[in-house]
Amino acid sequence: MNQKILKGFLDSLEGHGIPACDCVVYKDHKPVFRHRAGFADAAKTKPLTEGNTYLLYSATKVITCTAVMQLVEKGSIHLDDPVYKYLPEYENLKVRKDTGIEPAKNIMTIRHLLSMQSGLNYNLAAPSITKLLEDTNRQASTRQIIKALAEEPLDFEPGTRYQYSLSHDVLGAVIEVVSGRKLGEYMEENIFGPLGMKNTGFQLTADRKANMVDQFQYNADTMTPVPVQNKNVYILSDKYESGGAGLISTVDDYILFLDAMCNEGVSADGYKLLSKETIDLMREDQLHEVSRKDFDMMGKVGYSYGLGVRTMVDKDKSGAKSPLGEFGWDGAAGAYALIDVENHLAIFYAMHVLGCGYAYAVVHPKIRDLTYEMLGI
Repeated sequence: MNQKILKGFLDSLEGHGIPACDCVVYKDHKPVFRHRAGFADAAKTKPLTEGNTYLLYSATKVITCTAVMQLVEKGSIHLDDPVYKYLPEYENLKVRKDTGIEPAKNIMTIRHLLSMQSGLNYNLAAPSITKLLEDTNRQASTRQIIKALAEEPLDFEPGTRYQYSLSHDVLGAVIEVVSGRKLGEYMEENIFGPLGMKNTGFQLTADRKANMVDQFQYNADTMTPVPVQNKNVYILSDKYESGGAGLISTVDDYILFLDAMCNEGVSADGYKLLSKETIDLMREDQLHEVSRKDFDMMGKVGYSYGLGVRTMVDKDKSGAKSPLGEFGWDGAAGAYALIDVENHLAIFYAMHVLGCGYAYAVVHPKIRDLTYEMLGI
Protein backbone atom coordinates (compact mmCIF):
# COMPACT_ATOMS: atom_id res chain seq x y z
CA MET A 1 0.00 0.00 0.00
CA ASN A 2 1.59 3.23 -1.19
CA GLN A 3 0.68 6.11 1.12
CA LYS A 4 3.03 8.64 -0.47
CA ILE A 5 0.55 10.21 -2.88
CA LEU A 6 -2.13 10.89 -0.28
CA LYS A 7 0.45 12.14 2.23
CA GLY A 8 1.97 14.37 -0.42
CA PHE A 9 -1.42 15.82 -1.27
CA LEU A 10 -2.15 16.62 2.39
CA ASP A 11 1.29 18.20 2.76
CA SER A 12 0.58 20.41 -0.26
CA LEU A 13 -2.56 21.97 1.21
CA GLU A 14 -0.71 24.72 3.09
CA GLY A 15 -0.04 26.23 -0.32
CA HIS A 16 -3.79 26.40 -0.90
CA GLY A 17 -4.74 28.29 2.24
CA ILE A 18 -5.07 25.35 4.64
CA PRO A 19 -2.46 25.78 7.41
CA ALA A 20 -3.25 22.50 9.20
CA CYS A 21 -5.07 19.26 8.48
CA ASP A 22 -5.44 15.77 9.90
CA CYS A 23 -6.74 12.73 8.02
CA VAL A 24 -7.45 9.19 9.19
CA VAL A 25 -8.79 6.13 7.37
CA TYR A 26 -10.27 3.04 9.05
CA LYS A 27 -11.07 -0.26 7.36
CA ASP A 28 -12.65 -3.21 9.17
CA HIS A 29 -12.23 -1.48 12.54
CA LYS A 30 -8.51 -0.87 12.00
CA PRO A 31 -6.61 2.33 11.15
CA VAL A 32 -4.94 1.92 7.76
CA PHE A 33 -3.81 5.52 7.21
CA ARG A 34 -3.08 8.59 9.35
CA HIS A 35 -1.31 11.79 8.43
CA ARG A 36 -1.15 15.26 9.94
CA ALA A 37 0.24 18.34 8.22
CA GLY A 38 0.88 21.81 9.58
CA PHE A 39 0.60 23.31 13.04
CA ALA A 40 -2.09 23.70 15.67
CA ASP A 41 -1.37 27.41 16.15
CA ALA A 42 -1.14 30.35 13.76
CA ALA A 43 2.38 31.10 15.00
CA LYS A 44 3.47 27.63 13.83
CA THR A 45 5.04 26.63 17.13
CA LYS A 46 2.81 23.67 18.07
CA PRO A 47 2.76 20.60 15.81
CA LEU A 48 -0.63 18.89 15.49
CA THR A 49 -1.25 16.01 17.89
CA GLU A 50 -3.97 13.40 18.34
CA GLY A 51 -5.42 15.43 21.20
CA ASN A 52 -6.21 18.50 19.12
CA THR A 53 -9.86 19.55 19.06
CA TYR A 54 -11.91 21.04 16.23
CA LEU A 55 -15.26 22.76 15.90
CA LEU A 56 -17.20 20.18 13.88
CA TYR A 57 -19.87 22.57 12.63
CA SER A 58 -22.18 20.59 10.30
CA ALA A 59 -20.30 17.33 10.80
CA THR A 60 -22.45 17.42 13.96
CA LYS A 61 -25.50 16.72 11.81
CA VAL A 62 -24.63 13.09 11.04
CA ILE A 63 -24.42 12.35 14.77
CA THR A 64 -27.69 14.15 15.55
CA CYS A 65 -29.51 12.26 12.81
CA THR A 66 -28.02 9.00 14.08
CA ALA A 67 -29.45 9.82 17.51
CA VAL A 68 -32.86 10.42 15.92
CA MET A 69 -32.66 7.10 14.09
CA GLN A 70 -31.83 5.31 17.36
CA LEU A 71 -35.13 6.63 18.71
CA VAL A 72 -36.88 5.57 15.50
CA GLU A 73 -35.52 2.04 16.00
CA LYS A 74 -36.90 2.01 19.53
CA GLY A 75 -40.32 3.07 18.28
CA SER A 76 -40.14 6.34 20.23
CA ILE A 77 -40.28 8.39 17.01
CA HIS A 78 -41.82 7.61 13.62
CA LEU A 79 -40.39 9.24 10.51
CA ASP A 80 -43.72 10.50 9.23
CA ASP A 81 -44.94 11.80 12.57
CA PRO A 82 -45.88 15.49 12.61
CA VAL A 83 -43.18 17.55 14.32
CA TYR A 84 -45.93 19.08 16.46
CA LYS A 85 -46.45 15.70 18.12
CA TYR A 86 -43.22 16.44 20.00
CA LEU A 87 -43.01 20.24 19.68
CA PRO A 88 -46.58 21.62 19.88
CA GLU A 89 -45.52 25.07 18.66
CA TYR A 90 -44.88 23.56 15.20
CA GLU A 91 -48.59 22.82 14.59
CA ASN A 92 -49.89 26.06 13.12
CA LEU A 93 -46.96 27.14 10.97
CA LYS A 94 -46.96 29.95 8.44
CA VAL A 95 -45.37 30.12 4.98
CA ARG A 96 -43.94 33.11 3.16
CA LYS A 97 -45.45 33.24 -0.34
CA ASP A 98 -45.51 35.76 -3.19
CA THR A 99 -48.92 36.94 -2.04
CA GLY A 100 -47.81 37.35 1.58
CA ILE A 101 -47.60 35.19 4.69
CA GLU A 102 -50.22 32.44 4.78
CA PRO A 103 -51.04 29.41 6.99
CA ALA A 104 -49.07 26.32 5.92
CA LYS A 105 -51.13 23.69 4.14
CA ASN A 106 -48.65 20.82 4.59
CA ILE A 107 -47.75 19.31 7.94
CA MET A 108 -44.03 19.34 8.78
CA THR A 109 -42.80 15.82 9.63
CA ILE A 110 -39.70 14.31 11.20
CA ARG A 111 -38.72 13.04 7.74
CA HIS A 112 -38.90 16.60 6.40
CA LEU A 113 -36.48 17.73 9.12
CA LEU A 114 -34.06 14.87 8.49
CA SER A 115 -34.06 15.41 4.72
CA MET A 116 -33.89 19.23 4.83
CA GLN A 117 -37.29 19.58 3.16
CA SER A 118 -38.97 21.31 6.12
CA GLY A 119 -39.23 24.83 4.71
CA LEU A 120 -36.96 26.22 7.43
CA ASN A 121 -33.92 28.37 6.58
CA TYR A 122 -30.58 29.17 8.23
CA ASN A 123 -31.38 32.68 9.46
CA LEU A 124 -29.60 32.81 12.82
CA ALA A 125 -30.75 36.42 13.25
CA ALA A 126 -34.48 35.71 12.85
CA PRO A 127 -36.48 38.33 14.81
CA SER A 128 -38.03 35.80 17.20
CA ILE A 129 -34.61 34.34 18.06
CA THR A 130 -32.97 37.75 18.41
CA LYS A 131 -35.69 38.92 20.80
CA LEU A 132 -35.45 35.75 22.90
CA LEU A 133 -31.68 36.08 23.20
CA GLU A 134 -32.06 39.71 24.30
CA ASP A 135 -34.78 38.84 26.83
CA THR A 136 -32.74 36.01 28.35
CA ASN A 137 -29.32 37.70 28.21
CA ARG A 138 -28.18 34.95 25.81
CA GLN A 139 -29.06 32.22 28.32
CA ALA A 140 -31.90 30.64 26.33
CA SER A 141 -32.05 26.85 26.26
CA THR A 142 -32.21 24.64 23.19
CA ARG A 143 -35.95 24.13 23.64
CA GLN A 144 -36.59 27.85 24.09
CA ILE A 145 -34.72 28.79 20.92
CA ILE A 146 -36.37 26.10 18.81
CA LYS A 147 -39.77 27.17 20.18
CA ALA A 148 -39.03 30.76 19.14
CA LEU A 149 -38.00 29.59 15.67
CA ALA A 150 -41.52 28.23 15.10
CA GLU A 151 -42.83 31.81 15.10
CA GLU A 152 -40.96 32.54 11.86
CA PRO A 153 -42.68 31.89 8.50
CA LEU A 154 -41.32 29.00 6.45
CA ASP A 155 -39.73 29.67 3.06
CA PHE A 156 -41.89 27.02 1.37
CA GLU A 157 -44.47 24.34 2.10
CA PRO A 158 -42.92 21.37 3.95
CA GLY A 159 -41.98 18.55 1.59
CA THR A 160 -41.95 20.62 -1.59
CA ARG A 161 -38.28 21.65 -1.83
CA TYR A 162 -34.79 21.09 -0.36
CA GLN A 163 -33.09 23.84 1.62
CA TYR A 164 -30.12 23.56 3.96
CA SER A 165 -31.41 24.91 7.25
CA LEU A 166 -31.81 24.72 11.02
CA SER A 167 -33.83 21.51 10.59
CA HIS A 168 -31.32 19.40 12.50
CA ASP A 169 -31.26 21.92 15.34
CA VAL A 170 -35.01 21.34 15.61
CA LEU A 171 -34.30 17.60 15.72
CA GLY A 172 -32.04 18.26 18.70
CA ALA A 173 -35.06 19.64 20.56
CA VAL A 174 -37.15 16.63 19.48
CA ILE A 175 -34.48 14.32 20.94
CA GLU A 176 -34.61 16.24 24.22
CA VAL A 177 -38.40 15.95 24.47
CA VAL A 178 -38.52 12.26 23.57
CA SER A 179 -35.57 11.16 25.71
CA GLY A 180 -36.14 13.49 28.64
CA ARG A 181 -32.44 14.36 28.52
CA LYS A 182 -30.44 17.31 27.26
CA LEU A 183 -29.15 16.64 23.75
CA GLY A 184 -25.55 16.33 24.90
CA GLU A 185 -26.52 13.97 27.71
CA TYR A 186 -28.42 11.72 25.32
CA MET A 187 -25.45 11.61 22.94
CA GLU A 188 -23.00 10.91 25.75
CA GLU A 189 -25.09 8.01 27.06
CA ASN A 190 -26.00 6.46 23.70
CA ILE A 191 -23.17 7.38 21.32
CA PHE A 192 -20.02 8.94 22.79
CA GLY A 193 -19.68 6.87 25.95
CA PRO A 194 -20.33 3.45 24.39
CA LEU A 195 -18.03 4.20 21.43
CA GLY A 196 -15.17 5.46 23.61
CA MET A 197 -15.40 9.03 22.29
CA LYS A 198 -13.92 10.64 25.38
CA ASN A 199 -13.30 14.10 23.98
CA THR A 200 -16.53 14.95 22.16
CA GLY A 201 -19.38 17.16 23.32
CA PHE A 202 -21.08 20.53 23.18
CA GLN A 203 -19.23 22.08 26.10
CA LEU A 204 -16.06 24.08 25.53
CA THR A 205 -14.19 22.62 28.51
CA ALA A 206 -10.81 23.97 29.57
CA ASP A 207 -9.03 21.03 27.94
CA ARG A 208 -10.95 21.34 24.67
CA LYS A 209 -10.23 25.06 24.56
CA ALA A 210 -6.52 24.58 25.28
CA ASN A 211 -6.18 21.87 22.63
CA MET A 212 -8.22 23.56 19.90
CA VAL A 213 -6.54 24.12 16.56
CA ASP A 214 -6.45 27.82 15.69
CA GLN A 215 -9.29 28.78 13.38
CA PHE A 216 -8.91 30.82 10.18
CA GLN A 217 -11.18 32.61 7.72
CA TYR A 218 -10.27 32.15 4.07
CA ASN A 219 -9.76 35.45 2.22
CA ALA A 220 -10.86 34.85 -1.37
CA ASP A 221 -9.22 38.06 -2.63
CA THR A 222 -5.74 37.23 -1.37
CA MET A 223 -6.33 33.44 -1.38
CA THR A 224 -4.85 33.26 2.11
CA PRO A 225 -6.15 32.18 5.53
CA VAL A 226 -6.64 34.93 8.13
CA PRO A 227 -6.57 33.98 11.84
CA VAL A 228 -9.90 34.48 13.63
CA GLN A 229 -11.26 33.64 17.07
CA ASN A 230 -12.07 30.01 17.88
CA LYS A 231 -15.73 30.97 17.98
CA ASN A 232 -18.73 29.07 16.60
CA VAL A 233 -21.42 31.54 15.47
CA TYR A 234 -24.01 28.73 15.31
CA ILE A 235 -24.02 28.42 19.10
CA LEU A 236 -26.71 31.00 19.75
CA SER A 237 -26.57 31.08 23.55
CA ASP A 238 -24.48 29.81 26.43
CA LYS A 239 -27.03 27.03 27.04
CA TYR A 240 -27.81 26.17 23.42
CA GLU A 241 -26.78 22.72 22.18
CA SER A 242 -26.92 22.93 18.40
CA GLY A 243 -27.82 19.62 16.79
CA GLY A 244 -26.84 21.12 13.47
CA ALA A 245 -23.43 22.58 14.23
CA GLY A 246 -22.47 22.58 17.90
CA LEU A 247 -20.17 19.65 18.65
CA ILE A 248 -16.47 19.81 19.43
CA SER A 249 -14.37 16.70 18.82
CA THR A 250 -11.02 15.21 17.86
CA VAL A 251 -10.12 13.25 14.76
CA ASP A 252 -9.47 10.17 16.90
CA ASP A 253 -12.94 10.42 18.44
CA TYR A 254 -14.97 11.14 15.33
CA ILE A 255 -13.48 8.27 13.34
CA LEU A 256 -14.77 5.86 16.02
CA PHE A 257 -18.31 6.99 15.20
CA LEU A 258 -17.74 6.62 11.45
CA ASP A 259 -16.08 3.23 11.96
CA ALA A 260 -19.16 1.86 13.72
CA MET A 261 -21.42 3.28 11.01
CA CYS A 262 -19.47 1.64 8.18
CA ASN A 263 -19.43 -1.73 9.94
CA GLU A 264 -23.19 -2.29 9.92
CA GLY A 265 -23.64 -0.06 12.95
CA VAL A 266 -21.41 -2.09 15.27
CA SER A 267 -18.26 -0.77 16.96
CA ALA A 268 -14.99 -2.67 17.32
CA ASP A 269 -16.03 -3.46 20.90
CA GLY A 270 -19.40 -4.79 19.79
CA TYR A 271 -21.64 -1.85 20.70
CA LYS A 272 -24.61 -1.68 18.36
CA LEU A 273 -25.10 1.96 17.43
CA LEU A 274 -27.76 1.28 14.77
CA SER A 275 -28.97 -1.69 12.76
CA LYS A 276 -27.77 -2.25 9.21
CA GLU A 277 -31.34 -1.75 8.00
CA THR A 278 -31.56 1.67 9.65
CA ILE A 279 -28.23 2.75 8.18
CA ASP A 280 -29.45 1.65 4.75
CA LEU A 281 -32.54 3.78 5.31
CA MET A 282 -30.42 6.81 6.23
CA ARG A 283 -28.53 6.59 2.93
CA GLU A 284 -31.66 6.13 0.84
CA ASP A 285 -32.37 9.05 -1.50
CA GLN A 286 -35.17 11.16 0.00
CA LEU A 287 -35.43 13.87 -2.66
CA HIS A 288 -37.97 14.21 -5.45
CA GLU A 289 -37.21 15.94 -8.76
CA VAL A 290 -37.73 19.52 -7.57
CA SER A 291 -35.80 19.00 -4.32
CA ARG A 292 -32.96 17.31 -6.23
CA LYS A 293 -32.51 20.44 -8.34
CA ASP A 294 -32.21 22.47 -5.14
CA PHE A 295 -29.62 20.04 -3.76
CA ASP A 296 -27.66 20.08 -7.03
CA MET A 297 -26.97 23.77 -6.40
CA MET A 298 -24.63 22.67 -3.59
CA GLY A 299 -22.28 21.21 -6.20
CA LYS A 300 -22.12 17.65 -4.89
CA VAL A 301 -22.25 16.05 -8.34
CA GLY A 302 -23.53 12.46 -8.38
CA TYR A 303 -24.94 12.74 -4.86
CA SER A 304 -28.42 13.27 -3.48
CA TYR A 305 -29.61 13.64 0.13
CA GLY A 306 -30.93 11.00 2.50
CA LEU A 307 -31.91 11.24 6.15
CA GLY A 308 -29.29 13.77 7.22
CA VAL A 309 -26.50 12.73 4.86
CA ARG A 310 -25.33 13.13 1.28
CA THR A 311 -25.60 9.81 -0.53
CA MET A 312 -23.98 8.64 -3.76
CA VAL A 313 -26.68 7.94 -6.35
CA ASP A 314 -24.85 8.27 -9.69
CA LYS A 315 -21.30 6.95 -9.77
CA ASP A 316 -20.76 7.79 -13.44
CA LYS A 317 -21.84 11.38 -13.01
CA SER A 318 -19.75 11.84 -9.86
CA GLY A 319 -16.59 10.29 -11.30
CA ALA A 320 -15.89 9.06 -7.77
CA LYS A 321 -13.87 6.00 -6.81
CA SER A 322 -16.30 5.29 -3.97
CA PRO A 323 -19.34 3.01 -4.49
CA LEU A 324 -23.03 3.78 -4.81
CA GLY A 325 -24.49 4.39 -1.38
CA GLU A 326 -21.32 5.92 0.06
CA PHE A 327 -22.54 8.62 2.43
CA GLY A 328 -21.57 11.27 4.97
CA TRP A 329 -21.32 15.03 5.28
CA ASP A 330 -18.91 17.90 6.00
CA GLY A 331 -18.51 21.04 8.12
CA ALA A 332 -18.13 24.81 7.75
CA ALA A 333 -14.43 24.76 8.69
CA GLY A 334 -13.69 22.03 6.14
CA ALA A 335 -14.27 18.76 7.99
CA TYR A 336 -15.19 15.78 5.78
CA ALA A 337 -16.76 12.45 6.74
CA LEU A 338 -17.13 9.44 4.44
CA ILE A 339 -18.90 6.18 5.32
CA ASP A 340 -18.66 3.20 2.96
CA VAL A 341 -20.75 0.26 4.19
CA GLU A 342 -19.86 -1.97 1.23
CA ASN A 343 -16.12 -1.88 2.00
CA HIS A 344 -16.36 -1.28 5.77
CA LEU A 345 -14.36 1.89 5.16
CA ALA A 346 -14.45 5.28 6.91
CA ILE A 347 -12.55 8.50 6.27
CA PHE A 348 -12.40 11.56 8.49
CA TYR A 349 -10.52 14.69 7.50
CA ALA A 350 -10.32 17.80 9.69
CA MET A 351 -9.13 21.33 9.07
CA HIS A 352 -10.09 24.66 10.67
CA VAL A 353 -10.59 27.20 7.88
CA LEU A 354 -13.98 28.86 7.38
CA GLY A 355 -15.14 29.80 3.89
CA CYS A 356 -12.59 27.70 2.01
CA GLY A 357 -14.38 26.62 -1.17
CA TYR A 358 -11.28 24.75 -2.31
CA ALA A 359 -11.85 22.23 0.49
CA TYR A 360 -15.26 21.18 -0.83
CA ALA A 361 -14.55 21.45 -4.55
CA VAL A 362 -11.10 19.85 -4.57
CA VAL A 363 -9.77 18.54 -1.25
CA HIS A 364 -12.68 16.32 -0.19
CA PRO A 365 -13.14 14.49 -3.53
CA LYS A 366 -9.37 14.17 -3.90
CA ILE A 367 -8.97 12.60 -0.45
CA ARG A 368 -11.85 10.25 -1.24
CA ASP A 369 -10.40 9.08 -4.55
CA LEU A 370 -6.77 8.88 -3.42
CA THR A 371 -7.86 6.71 -0.48
CA TYR A 372 -9.56 4.19 -2.77
CA GLU A 373 -6.55 4.18 -5.10
CA MET A 374 -4.19 3.69 -2.14
CA LEU A 375 -6.22 0.73 -0.85
CA GLY A 376 -6.72 -0.77 -4.30
CA ILE A 377 -10.50 -0.85 -3.92
